[in-house]
Amino acid sequence: MLVSKWGNSLAVRLPKALVEDLGLKPGDDVAVVSATPRRIAIARDERRVLAVKRMRARAWPLPEDYVFDRNEANAR
Repeated sequence: MLVSKWGNSLAVRLPKALVEDLGLKPGDDVAVVSATPRRIAIARDERRVLAVKRMRARAWPLPEDYVFDRNEANAR
């Protein structure tokens, strides 16, 4: 893999085989699991996906006549 400059940061392009093995797509988060001077291990970061699932599981049903009013919600 080649390390490239990306703005003020460095970036690494992941090989297609690794992307397919991890099931990655643009916008996914990955976490560095461990690193040594010669090896880096990454894993798909599922924290955000799990947090959204937990929020959806707690969702309370809205009344039938509920209408969101942006102006009322942003009134100070």
